[in-house]
Amino acid sequence: MKQLLWVACLSVVCVATVYGQNTRLREDNAVGWYGFFGTVRLSDKLGLHTEYQWRRDHLITHWQQSLLRLGINYQLDPAVQLRLGYAWIETFPYGEYPLNPLGRDFTEHRSYQMLTITDKVWHVDLSHRLMLEQRWLGKYTTPNAASEDAYVYANRLRYMLRAQLPLKGAAMADKTPYLAVYDEILIGFGRNVNENVFDQNRLGGVLGYRFSRRLRLEAGYLSQIVQLGREVAGRNVFQHNHALLVSSFVQL
Repeated sequence: MKQLLWVACLSVVCVATVYGQNTRLREDNAVGWYGFFGTVRLSDKLGLHTEYQWRRDHLITHWQQSLLRLGINYQLDPAVQLRLGYAWIETFPYGEYPLNPLGRDFTEHRSYQMLTITDKVWHVDLSHRLMLEQRWLGKYTTPNAASEDAYVYANRLRYMLRAQLPLKGAAMADKTPYLAVYDEILIGFGRNVNENVFDQNRLGGVLGYRFSRRLRLEAGYLSQIVQLGREVAGRNVFQHNHALLVSSFVQL
């Protein structure tokens, strides 16, 4: 739990630093993130990761984002997993200050590398997830362009710490409810990072139920703070997205 507190403190420091600027603009949005996460075991060491997240503005009525992620898992040992993959994302205009300066949807392609390390303290399962992303973000070079006609390259580093506690028994088993909390910080770096060296922070809590080794469901709340990569009228913009989370996890 000390590790979780350390990450939370780091996130607070980062958020406080960027919020220390008195030129910021703030907006609040109610969104819904509905996800499917599937793993197909190919061998003792290899697996296929599939994921789709249907992200909606106003909880469900409007598009926020469509995210498809694929990957190949390699189980280095029981506590260490590596993943190499690709993601396709379509982001739509939402909120008072859209991510795209023209207020239009845009496509993003990513390659990514991920390391996950698991541990256990008392009855609590801990996981550390470190992800490096190479991002190609669609750009309109002129306001009259019918579609994106260029791509901007950017890098991002992500670290997430998650703690999971079974609410029945001392360990996760079939037909077990559980509680999980996590915090993830996302940092941009490289030549095109612009305003958002601090890119995002995501703090969430969910209630879950493990039906079996093959299926579990989660629902909860996520607080997402996003700094836009551009200024509006010379001021930094921060989104506060309050998200309903509903996710299913299938393992074959």
